[in-house]
Formats: sequence, structure tokens, C-alpha cells
Amino acid sequence: MLDKISLFVQSTGYLNLGLGQFIMIIIASILLYLAVVKEYEPLLLVPISFGMLLVNLPLGGLMAAGKDGQVGGLLYYLYQGVKLGIYPPIIFMGVGAWTDFGPMIAQPKTALLGAAAQFGIFATIFGAIALGFSPAEAGAVGIIGGADGPTAIFAASQLAPHLLGPIAVAAYSYMALVPIIQPPIMKALTTKEERQVKMEQLRHVTKKEKIIFPIAVTLLGGLLVPTALPLLGSLMFGNLMREVGVVDRLLKTTQNALMNIVTLFLGLTVGATASAEAFLNAQTLGILVLGLVAFSFGTATGVLLGKLMHRLSGGKINPLIGAAGVSAVPMAARVVQKVGQEENPSNHLLMHAMGPNFAGVIGSAIAAGTLLSILG
Repeated sequence: MLDKISLFVQSTGYLNLGLGQFIMIIIASILLYLAVVKEYEPLLLVPISFGMLLVNLPLGGLMAAGKDGQVGGLLYYLYQGVKLGIYPPIIFMGVGAWTDFGPMIAQPKTALLGAAAQFGIFATIFGAIALGFSPAEAGAVGIIGGADGPTAIFAASQLAPHLLGPIAVAAYSYMALVPIIQPPIMKALTTKEERQVKMEQLRHVTKKEKIIFPIAVTLLGGLLVPTALPLLGSLMFGNLMREVGVVDRLLKTTQNALMNIVTLFLGLTVGATASAEAFLNAQTLGILVLGLVAFSFGTATGVLLGKLMHRLSGGKINPLIGAAGVSAVPMAARVVQKVGQEENPSNHLLMHAMGPNFAGVIGSAIAAGTLLSILG
């Protein structure tokens, strides 16, 4: 009897919990705190942090691969949707189904701000290569600068599958930390007078324009960068369903049930890749640092182009909207609105910032496709 009790005690996680796993559990708890208490992207951080918690509990085997006829762990099988690049395009379809591209169509020049924010991706690639990453690994790390989790996962799964875990966690973590990272950069690069600029109301965009837009972007973008089609095509198909107004059942399923299910699976399995063995090493630390640099640089280039457009327009454009050029939808646009209202309570920049924000989503998909065609 004592032998059985001793065997049971030895089989518990308490006696098998290592220091690395304990550290990762603390990190998971911090992320969960940010999601629940601070409400930083809770739909993403709650499943990610809990997946991280689950995989670092000893002997659970949730990410164990099925070998030699043995059944693998639950999260291992769900993770195949990430590994095979299935979940990200479905997420993009859901994003497109919720997106109103009207602000970008009404003010096309703001799309340049979304393009400018992608410079953070390409600048970071050179830094990653200088730190010893291969070109393909550097491309996967650099895509974090787009602040678009599905795009980062899609690119990493093809360019550097072995780095998928830390890249995914870094991308989603920085997306959630947009309200902390962006404001200091925005304020450092703009004057008080620039932040107080009130922009004119956007023109009305017709239904015909909104229907033509996703078709035109799919044709132009797909022909330019065919490797971007899984993301770009899914995004535009979701948006087309929204705008045509004749497929309500499909639209509601895409917006709600499908989007929620895939987000749940994606978050849990992304978090589950952050085991102590895979996460606590110098390479992962380098990815986190480079990801922060990429995201910060993308924010800065967007704001700097916004300053240039402010001057060329005779002071009609608030340069803060350039910070929304990163793909963190709609968090980056909300941050622009918040910072703008801190300087001028009557200022309403949200809809103006949504144009660059949506352009950033398109830009990150095209940037990922470009990297895949060059480095893949």
C-alpha cells in the first residue's frame, strides 16, 4: 500500500515541476492578469495565457505528438491547424466580414500610412540577420512588426516552423500591449499642436464602391503577390460577403461562430507552444527584443509619414493617425483616438485612423506574401 502511495506521489506534477516551468507559469499568470484586469485584447490573451499555463504543467502531455500508434495530446491535434497554415486565413476571413473599408476608400491617401508602417518589418530583418538568424528566420521574426498575429503565424509556419511558438506569442503579446507601447512613440514624434488637429468629416462611400473594392484588391494584390492570396483572398472574401448583402447566413456564421471557434483554438495552441524548453533561451529573448523593435519602428514610420502628410496638406491631417498603420485592428485606432482626445477632448480621430489601420492589414498580408516569395 505504501509503495502505491509513493508511486502516486512521484507521478504528480508537484515533484516534477522544474524552475523553467515555474517561470513560465508566472509569465502566463501575468498575461492572464493583463487580459482580465487591464482588458488588453482579452479574446486573444485569455486563451493564449491559459494554453501557456496548461503546457507548462508537468506530465500533462497536451502537446505530445502521437507516435507509433499512440494517441497524442489534445492540443497537439488542434495545433495542426496552426502548423499547416489553416487558422490564419480563416481568421482573416472573419476580420474581413467585420470590416468596413469605407474610411480607407473615402480617404485613399491614408492607405500610404498603412504601407509606411510595414517598413518596421523589413528594417528588423536586417537586424535579425546581424544577430545570426538565417534570412528565412529573419523574415519570420520581422513580420512581427506588422502587429498582425495571424500573418505572423502564417509566415512563420512556412519560413521558420521551429520558431513558430515564440514568434506567435511575441506577435500577440505586442498586439495586446499596443496601448502601452504606442503612446510614448506617438508623443515623442509629434508636437502638441499637431496632436490637436481636427480632421474634416469623411465623405459618404457608396455601396457600389464597397462591393468593387474587395474584388479589385483581390485581383490587383493577387496578381502582384500570388503568395499573399491565402490571407488577402480570405480577407477580401469575408468583406465581400459583408458588402453584397445577399448572404446573411454565411456572413453571420463567419462573423461569429466560425471566427470564435478558430480564435479559441488558435489562442490555446499558440500559448501551448510556449513550453519552458522552447521559450526560455537566448534565441527567444532575441525574437522578443527584435519584435518590439519591429513594432516600435513600424509605429514610428507611420507617424513620421503622417507628419509629412500633415505639412503637405496644410495642416489638415493629424499625424497621430499614422500610428494606426500597424495591423492591430481596432486597438491601434482606439489608441490614436485616446491620445488625440487627451490633447483636444472634442477631437474624434477614430474613423480617420481606421483607414490606415485597415490598410495596415492589407499591407501586412502583402508583406508576408513578398517575404514568402523571396525567402520561402
